[in-house]
Amino acid sequence: MEPNDLPIVCLPLNLSDESVASLIEFLHELIDALERHYAGQLLRRDHQQAPTAPAPTSADPSDANPPF
Repeated sequence: MEPNDLPIVCLPLNLSDESVASLIEFLHELIDALERHYAGQLLRRDHQQAPTAPAPTSADPSDANPPF
């Protein structure tokens, strides 16, 4: 095993159902806080990575409404 093969996070074992629910709730709240904090950067990245719509190749109006 190489050093980079080790897990980043060691998950606790044998948690009670209530502890699992609390842990998951905490992680959801942490993710929500991170998304709010970095919202501007996430939106900027999404905008930069969004594919641009290709220009229509045909001026034929029948292409706009497919038969299905």
